[in-house]
Amino acid sequence: MKKILLLIALAAAAALAFAERADSNKPTEILADSASDDDVKQIRTLTGNVVLTRGTLIVKAGKAVVKTDPEGYSFATFTAAPGSLATFRQKRDGGDFWVEGQAERIEYDNKLEVVKLYSNAKLTKLEGTKLTDEVEGAFISYDSRKEFFALENNTSGVTKPGGGRVRMVIQPVIKPAPAAGKP
Repeated sequence: MKKILLLIALAAAAALAFAERADSNKPTEILADSASDDDVKQIRTLTGNVVLTRGTLIVKAGKAVVKTDPEGYSFATFTAAPGSLATFRQKRDGGDFWVEGQAERIEYDNKLEVVKLYSNAKLTKLEGTKLTDEVEGAFISYDSRKEFFALENNTSGVTKPGGGRVRMVIQPVIKPAPAAGKP
């Protein structure tokens, strides 16, 4: 059973594409109230207070389902427990930079390196504890290869008239004042 949970953890830990590169070399720990593994279908299911930790990555959800394709790519879905949201937090490369996310459902495609957040979706970027960017909507997609966000007002991933609004907050970049005596 420990070997099965390790395989599940390794597949799911690749789960969020905002990773600090060093996280991929860290051990993964995953805790849940129960787990099952279908070797034939390559589907692993973890339920109840799921907490995945790998380096700086922490994912919390009510349920996690990890599917592995014949090429070895993983596709993970983290679903919130009733009345709450699935969450993640991870350090990004380049300093004290963090990304946090929450939604009712978080999906990760390891092959395309795309994260999708569904229903009550929110992503925040932080520098230390200072908020740098924040996006909210019914649906958020992030392509880590292209560093591209898409926000939609509908959980289908397509904006629909009358479907609500999306929100972005982008903090101003404050340039340091020139040193005394320099123009």
